[in-house]
Amino acid sequence: MSQDQISLSLTKREVLGKQVRQLRREGIVPAVIHDHGKPSVHVQADSQDALKTFYQAGKHHPVQVTADGKKYTAMIKSAAFEPKKNRLQHLVFNAVKANEKVEAEVPIHPQYDEGNESSPAERNGLLVISNIDVVSVKALPSKLPDALYYDAEKLVEVGDHATIADLQLPDGVEMEAGDTQTIASVYEPSAIAAANDAAGGDATEEDAGDVPADHESNVIEGDQAEEIRPGGKKEAEDHEHGTNPDKQ
Repeated sequence: MSQDQISLSLTKREVLGKQVRQLRREGIVPAVIHDHGKPSVHVQADSQDALKTFYQAGKHHPVQVTADGKKYTAMIKSAAFEPKKNRLQHLVFNAVKANEKVEAEVPIHPQYDEGNESSPAERNGLLVISNIDVVSVKALPSKLPDALYYDAEKLVEVGDHATIADLQLPDGVEMEAGDTQTIASVYEPSAIAAANDAAGGDATEEDAGDVPADHESNVIEGDQAEEIRPGGKKEAEDHEHGTNPDKQ
């Protein structure tokens, strides 16, 4: 569990709507802070600072945000990227309370014995296919782990698998998913190849005997609908802004 503090300075944003395009050209990322049903706070940040904060914090590490002279402990709810150049376009923060548990998506990583860089199955030429690479947990902001690990040394033969129950859960952290959910499984390469051939190079999970699909990227792209806070005083305005990053 990391205790490193991540900080980001934001300034109040007066520019809204389509005019935020000019902000982005100037190297500024528009953002919004949702604060427990209060009116949304429209802010902005230097693009490099914002991108660094996003990659440091993800959706699982609290960020100490200073905006217009006010300090918040906040979690990144979503991050929108420009598709072609993968440039950060917009950030959404949710303010949190230090004494209240929050939900967060935490990365999952395999853990090997010292000196090993892969599981016994992989060292013997088998395939280990991951089914999920993040999991939802609940904890106080200060207790949220940067990652959760499972013992990948148990993956030895075809059919071996790791589940949520194998994750090493720190004290104070609650798991949202069921213990039986599969994280990773061991397969024979020839079986995967045969399934792909049978499916014309586009095998489904059923074709491969419930083979989980590979994850393409760890980059989190923001769902703009998540920027809307229902019931807030500015719900209508946030709805308009939330459906298009150019209206942030």
